[in-house]
Parts: sequence; structure tokens; C-alpha cells
Amino acid sequence: MIKVIALILTLVGFVGLILGVLGIFGKDLVALSPWALAILGLIFFGSGVGLLKRRRDTDEI
Repeated sequence: MIKVIALILTLVGFVGLILGVLGIFGKDLVALSPWALAILGLIFFGSGVGLLKRRRDTDEI
């Protein structure tokens, strides 16, 4: 269960980070602030990767 949440956080963070960086250095693809997207993407991506690194392949609760 933790791995699923970690993968979702990583993917959402990656998308947010890409959209934020594209909005900062290029044209805006969404109506939200690109800085907010980049910061939230970095937080979600970091937390997802941290969960993936911390959890082993076991499904212990």
C-alpha cells in the first residue's frame, strides 16, 4: 500500500515539477502559478522518492 502511495506521489510530483519549470522558463500551460507548481512538485516528488527508498520490497504493516 505504501508503494502505491509513493508511486502516485512521485508521478504527481514529476508532472507538477515539469509543468512548473515549463511555466517559469516558457509559456504557461496551466492557469496556476508556475512557482507554486514547481514548489509543490518538488515536495511531492521528494516525498515519493523518499518513501520508495525507505520501504523495502516486503509488504509488512
